[in-house]
Amino acid sequence: MPVLQKISTEDVNAPLITVIVAVYDGAATLQRCLDSVALQTYPHRELIIVDGGSQDGTVDLLGNNGKKIKWWISEPDKGIYDAWNKGLAQAKGEWICFLGADDYFWGADVLERMAGRLSALPADVNVAYGQVMLLGLEGQSLYAVGKPWPEIRERFQQVMCIPHPGAMHRRRLFERHGVFDPSFHISGDYELLLRELGSGGEAVFLPGIITAGMAQDGVSSHPQNSWISLNETRRAQKMHGLPFAGWIWLMEMSRLYIRYSIWKLFGEYRARRLLDLGRRLRGLPPYWTRT
Repeated sequence: MPVLQKISTEDVNAPLITVIVAVYDGAATLQRCLDSVALQTYPHRELIIVDGGSQDGTVDLLGNNGKKIKWWISEPDKGIYDAWNKGLAQAKGEWICFLGADDYFWGADVLERMAGRLSALPADVNVAYGQVMLLGLEGQSLYAVGKPWPEIRERFQQVMCIPHPGAMHRRRLFERHGVFDPSFHISGDYELLLRELGSGGEAVFLPGIITAGMAQDGVSSHPQNSWISLNETRRAQKMHGLPFAGWIWLMEMSRLYIRYSIWKLFGEYRARRLLDLGRRLRGLPPYWTRT
């Protein structure tokens, strides 16, 4: 595994990193997220929390963690991308990353290790990312996602394949392209990155860094959400001059139809086991029975 440069905590040129977290009724998991940011060894960071008007104790939790948070607000919003946009309006960082309330940094030195690499990037690179560990219902590690940019550059034109909790966005990206489109429900991060990377922009993969753990809560693996995601992906592509669906998108949609048919025919319990049987036959680890 490559040895990654660590940036000196005394370096006056060390970039400020803003972490923006959107939450709604996330009291059960938010504390872990907040602690993972507070425990980072990299001091040049700020944490912004945007709550959508939670009623489950999240607001009290935020109040109790005030020293860990640079700025927070609790009020109704129009979804996660509207919430992230509110956070962006307050962000001061040169690099910005986004977490959900179920996500958390994978280790205390994640930002420190990333900062060393971010400082060395060419000025025209506005997106950098590591890997993200997918987590099962019981918090168990499933597998890491995220591949080098040269391997996924063409695929990205058709489906989202950058793990967003592992992505760092240079401030200039938002200054150049604007903020998230709040009309999206699931694929707004893809549409934003497509503005930069769909027109010749380059992303950089940071090998050897698992940035975050991302919980799979059962809802996220339901076919209905995959259907919304793929359709929003096509909408984003059309917005950016890609009028025809590529073969990768068509294959993903075909797989979704198959999964949906199995779901409807056998019910969710049996469907998850049949889908994991198919994964085992292909030499892949189980996923559907663990999410």
